[in-house]
Order: sequence, then structure tokens, then C-alpha cells
Amino acid sequence: MGRQRAVDRHVDGSEDLDRGVGEEPLDPVFRENRDSIAATDSERIEPEGQIRRALERLRGRFGPESVETLSAQSVSGEEAVAACNSLGLFAGKGGRLVIVEDVEGWKKPDEEAIAGYVADPVHGAVLALVPGGELKGSSLPALCAKAGEVLAFDVPKPRDLPTWVRGQFERLGVRSDREAARALVEIVGEDATALATEAEKLAAWAGDEPVGRREVELLAAPAHEASAWAIMDAWGARDLAAALDACQSALEHGEEPFVVAVRLASQVTLVRQAQALAEEGLGAREIAKRLRKHEFRVRKALGHAENYTHDELDDAVVRLAALDGALKGASRLAGELELERALVELVRMPELAIRRSGPS
Repeated sequence: MGRQRAVDRHVDGSEDLDRGVGEEPLDPVFRENRDSIAATDSERIEPEGQIRRALERLRGRFGPESVETLSAQSVSGEEAVAACNSLGLFAGKGGRLVIVEDVEGWKKPDEEAIAGYVADPVHGAVLALVPGGELKGSSLPALCAKAGEVLAFDVPKPRDLPTWVRGQFERLGVRSDREAARALVEIVGEDATALATEAEKLAAWAGDEPVGRREVELLAAPAHEASAWAIMDAWGARDLAAALDACQSALEHGEEPFVVAVRLASQVTLVRQAQALAEEGLGAREIAKRLRKHEFRVRKALGHAENYTHDELDDAVVRLAALDGALKGASRLAGELELERALVELVRMPELAIRRSGPS
């Protein structure tokens, strides 16, 4: 705790890029530490364990055909620059994003290639450099600091968490007081990632309404429950990496695979019901009343329903029934492995179906 987070940004005034990927301009070069968070727009993404989430948000501002992920273990600095220079050939209308991971292994020639690129970046391209470890002796941080702005973030110490939570609420536009922030820390604990997630959940629920201790006590979930619910959000977003990370976190918090599976099955059922009622013309509020669920959960379910077809949700029910049997003794594999296998299949069902059927 208390370690500094740094984000290096390079300002690009490209109007075409602004229109293509969002209201705020994306910078042409990002350098992310393993202990840092990328600022892809005016929003700051904090703290522990959020690098993957930051990259997903960055990817979300480009079309799938416009994102390329490379590893510095197999590509050089020159090859990374060449990937950015291929903008005109492969990029969609929203520009091009090139992510290079494990850049702590790059040598001087690689860094020199990046230095040349930073001096004259390609219009419409964004290069994200992601170290997997410390950048000892590397010139990459200095290059970024020299060419652009450095944003430093501090992970709050336990005694500072209520103040930090209030800052999160303010960033999210939530009207709250000290008691709300203190209550959230009391319920969730000292896990800053879980606190940030719960703050976002409260913001989505509150809208323009103020949030106090009562609302926090009603909606916030303890850290171990928050990690389990994160699996549902990742499944709903069809984000396999996030789903597996959340699964591992839940298991590390002592959750039993069977409990996680039950929650996931409950969410799939809710998504199916919400999807069907939405197609009948009902809104979130009406669906919440019909199903006797909190409106926040229904809105979440409707968002997940947009990513799955009827058939996929039906198949998910069948797969979860198989998981239930496996966890009750029908399989010799460990419950943790069975749960992870099921998550992979649930998130990637269309892709797996195509692979199994083979070419037509």
C-alpha cells in the first residue's frame, strides 16, 4: 500500500481520432507499469488489479479489427513501430491500437526505435506499452515523461480509505457524505479494487439521488461477495480473462466452487427472464417489479442479455446443470477446475460451437 502509480500520457490533437473513438482524444503513446493504471480518457482508473480493466476499456474504443496485441518477448521495438505504421492498411475507421506487453525485456535498440516513434507518432494510432515487471534501467519511462504528461496515483493507506472513497464518489458524480464513504469501507473492507467496484455500482443505482449510509448498507457487498459477483459481470460482458481472474479471486477469498456456480446459475436465469420480458416491451422498472428484484440487478441483467442470444442462454442452463452434477461428485476433477472449464465454455460458446462443427 502507498506505492506510487504512474501513467505517462502524450497529447494528440487529432480531430479525426477524437471523432472515431470517443469524445475525448486518445494519446498516441501509453506506458503502463504493472503497478500503474492507464488513463485512456478524462476518467482515472484505480488502483490494484486494474491494468487489465484499463486495457479492456482502451480496446473498447476501437473495432476488433483495429486492435493488435504483441509481446516484447517475440517482437522488437522496430516491429512494434511497424505495427503502428500499418495504420493505413489495417485500421478501421476508429484508428489503430497496438498493445505491446512485457516491454521490460526490451534492449537499447528497441528503446531507440520507440524514441523515434514518440518523436513523430502516426496520426490515428495508439501505442500502449505494458511492462510485466520492473523497468530497471529502461529509458521508456523517461521518454514518456519527456514527451508528455506524467500522472501519478497513490494507493490509499487504510486510514485514508474513507477519504479516497469520497473521491471515487465525486469522480462518478455521486452526491454522498462522510458516513456513506465510511460505511462502504466498513462493509467492503480494505480491498481498493472491491471498493472502486462497489462505488461504481452505487453510482449506477443512485443516478441523481444522494447516497448515504442507509443506501450503502442496502446495496454494498463485502469484498469476498464482490469478487464472486465480479464473475457474473465478466460473464455478462463475455470477458473471459476477467471472468477467470474474478473466479480465482473468489476462490482465494474462500468461496466454494459450488456457491459460485449457484450464483452464476441464478444470474443466467435472471438474464433469461429479463431478456424475455424486455422483448414483451417491459422496461427495467416494470421487470424489477414483476421479478421482485432490485432495479439495479435488472439493469445489469438487461445489459448482459444484449451479449447473448436465446439459444446461448438455453445452452448456458444446460452447461450449468452439468457443472452442478460435476461438483456433486459426477466428475473426478477438482471443483475449481470444473468451474473454470465451465466459465471458458459459457463465455466462448459460439466460438467453441464453430470449432466443433468444423468448416462447412
